[in-house]
Amino acid sequence: MSQNAYQDAFKTLKDFKISDTKKGKFFSLPALEKTLDVKISRLPVSIRVVLESVLRNCDGKKVTEEHVKQLANWGATASRVDEIPFVVSRVVLQDFTGVPLLADLAAMRNVAAKQGKNPKNIEPLVPVDLVVDHSVQIDHFREKKALDLNMKLEFSRNNERYQFMKWGMQAFDTFGVVPPGFGIVHQVNLEYLARGVHKVKDAKKNEVYYPDTLVGTDSHTTMINGIGVVGWGVGGIEAEAGMLGQPVYFLTPDVVGVNLTGALREGCTATDLVLTITELLRKAKVVGKFVEFFGEGTRTLSLTDRATIANMAPEYGATMGFFPVDEATIDYFKGTGRTKAEIDAFEGYFKAQKMFGIPKKGDIDYTTEISLDLSTVSPSLAGPKRPQDRIEIGNVKSTFADLFAKPTSENGFNKKIEDLDAEYTNADGVKVKNGDVLIAAITSCTNTSNPSVLLAAGLLAKKAVEAGLKVAPHIKTSLAPGSRVVTKYLEAAGLLPYLEKLGFGVTAYGCTTCIGNAGDLTPAMNEAIVANDVVASAVLSGNRNFEARIHPNIRSNFLASPPLVVAYAIAGNMTKDLMTEPVGRVKGKDIFLGDIWPTSAEIQKLMKFAMNAKTFKDNYADVKGAPGKLWENIKGVAEGEVYNWPASTYIAEPPFFADFAMEPKAAATGITGARALGVFGDSITTDHISPAGSIKESSPAGKWLKENGVLKADFNSYGSRRGNHEIMMRGTFANVRIKNLMIPAKEDGSRVEGGETLFQPTGEQMAIYDAAMKYVAEGTPTMIFGGEEYGTGSSRDWAAKGTQLLGVKAVIARSFERIHRSNLVGMGVLPLQFLGTDSVDSLGITGNESFDLKGIENDIKPQQEVTLVIHRANGETQEVKVLLRIDTPIEVDYYKHGGILPFVLRQLLSAA
Repeated sequence: MSQNAYQDAFKTLKDFKISDTKKGKFFSLPALEKTLDVKISRLPVSIRVVLESVLRNCDGKKVTEEHVKQLANWGATASRVDEIPFVVSRVVLQDFTGVPLLADLAAMRNVAAKQGKNPKNIEPLVPVDLVVDHSVQIDHFREKKALDLNMKLEFSRNNERYQFMKWGMQAFDTFGVVPPGFGIVHQVNLEYLARGVHKVKDAKKNEVYYPDTLVGTDSHTTMINGIGVVGWGVGGIEAEAGMLGQPVYFLTPDVVGVNLTGALREGCTATDLVLTITELLRKAKVVGKFVEFFGEGTRTLSLTDRATIANMAPEYGATMGFFPVDEATIDYFKGTGRTKAEIDAFEGYFKAQKMFGIPKKGDIDYTTEISLDLSTVSPSLAGPKRPQDRIEIGNVKSTFADLFAKPTSENGFNKKIEDLDAEYTNADGVKVKNGDVLIAAITSCTNTSNPSVLLAAGLLAKKAVEAGLKVAPHIKTSLAPGSRVVTKYLEAAGLLPYLEKLGFGVTAYGCTTCIGNAGDLTPAMNEAIVANDVVASAVLSGNRNFEARIHPNIRSNFLASPPLVVAYAIAGNMTKDLMTEPVGRVKGKDIFLGDIWPTSAEIQKLMKFAMNAKTFKDNYADVKGAPGKLWENIKGVAEGEVYNWPASTYIAEPPFFADFAMEPKAAATGITGARALGVFGDSITTDHISPAGSIKESSPAGKWLKENGVLKADFNSYGSRRGNHEIMMRGTFANVRIKNLMIPAKEDGSRVEGGETLFQPTGEQMAIYDAAMKYVAEGTPTMIFGGEEYGTGSSRDWAAKGTQLLGVKAVIARSFERIHRSNLVGMGVLPLQFLGTDSVDSLGITGNESFDLKGIENDIKPQQEVTLVIHRANGETQEVKVLLRIDTPIEVDYYKHGGILPFVLRQLLSAA
């Protein structure tokens, strides 16, 4: 529906005061409260923001009056059966997910043209911003021109992708691009793209205001919750549908209220707080729920502290980590250069809606409440494999030693404890030990949006340099700020030179190390690690540390605050206890962490440099005014409304609409004779499933690139080649650390790692891609089996797209991560969940069985039970009930249409 076709079904369109001389119109929730006689004012604030969208967009078709009443009557502990159609204000993309999304839109326009329809019917109906932040790698570091050299390499590697983005900018009216070199999507979103409230003229020429809401194609979109914006990460598949006018559908959620009390102690950082909250909420099982923060402790937190906590919602499993709007939000908008008119409208709007201010205990009805006393937070790290595994700093040494010898089944490294202190010398003469820090990176939106922790890192560096401490030259150090503004205030505070002296010079503006773009280690170091099975370490101020994410040869990865990243880089090894042992020695004198740790007063004194409105305004004016010569020099851009798909190993016409017809083919009425393509354990992440990181020469993707004339030096990464399905389907399930349990364990109990499987019934071992293509050729359907938390991690659409292109018909797991489950449905793949205590282990599934699925022959119902039939190799048959995780009626429609994109395309073409 168009944004100005408002129908005001409940007569709630009212005036509100913006300033002494200006008024605006808004859809009033206080008025709705009177009309419906329900206590809307006791609803969680996040639910009220969604309710406003449902009320405003009520058109009797996609959004009905019944939808408004259902949500207005949200019960804190009611059963969750109502489906909400949520129309968002805008969509945010990062480039790894944005390029395949743009490719899908281009392919849809090709279909429209072939059907004799106007290609312009395929056009985003809400503003879409793509921020290029995932493509830069840390090839150069510890050198003066590292930033310039890394950016030049980025542009040379990604020229074809950037040409395609420029085509999109001219082809679609509502599609904008923030070019490389400005920062990380979530920080750019927080500092620049988010405008507080939007306005549009309705049919009567009234200026109607409504709150900023969005979905983004990165799970950490939730960072925007820190400024009171309702928004979360979705897969590119779902975002595309939202762009094209399809509401984002979801079941009414539980809302967990987190009551923060007290205040942080001296020496504790926002990072320590967020790691504590991540551990707390992951244990509280908030997966798929809204989390809303309230209470006196919440009021003490700066806006950037709130954004840091909100950013990590995917790590604690929530849909959102929401903070209501208050004075701190207004101050942040002023400090980041928003206009007075925008701020007045923003403040006036939220006060008129009675949604201004942090609620006190007892003000709101939450599903459940959890309390955290901020004074109990301690300095911490998280790792070595998951962000929710918090370790107090004093326990890092003992925990590392403990995990070193533990079996992999207990999250350990399965090594002999006597090897812990073994020392090896690589071919360059550099000594390396287990626990050695080889990568130390201040990176990722989580922390680089927060001036307090970055200034703390700079102050620690200053004290360390003044004390004579250094960082060993073989450690790969980097500073990749989430925004160019960070560099400005570190320079203004006089701290950047000290960071540079320790190796933390600005190397890039992008996600870098946190998404696996750390760049490589030296060949000699890689060789020594592999030959001696060294458990080396990375320390980063990021939000993700899953296996093989940071670097394929670095097995222990720790999340830490920026000042702790610098401290551990100086210390050089994770087996040093920084609470009792010195960080280093200078001229025979021990220097301890307490000697160089900055005080909160020292940090506060420099905060004035961080919130300079003019700096923000000047910086973001360059997005359109002076994007940089590298971007301006991108030539050879295709023009026109329809893309012509020139030959490229980066961008290819996606196959998802190859056999498109206006009438969908009949959906599967059951699955018979299926084979297991993979059987996996718990915590299989989208990093394991979706192609990411470097492309091995010997892999199916590497072989394809060589066959198409690409040299190994020009392979680039899987992420950069997400616009080409030939690469991506070959890299699905190809992670170097993934363990397919179909392949028997080795004698020592360890498992074969890498994207391998056993092709049945011969039992031949081969790449998962090769086996999948053999099954497709012979018409055999396949299934994937998994454990708990299947699909956690970034909202990678290719984890679902690749699964579908490999011919997988169903994924059966103990539990699913929210976005990945939704994406599987969006690609026409059945997500199924084991019931009760059933699992791969309890059912004795090894992968040599064949499988049938019964119970979807007639009309599919959301969350119905269906029957999995297991035919064992010995001739025995077993039937077990599993839960169909198609959760809502609209998802049934998506599945019947073969996925969400064909469904939306048929709608658009029917209306044309």
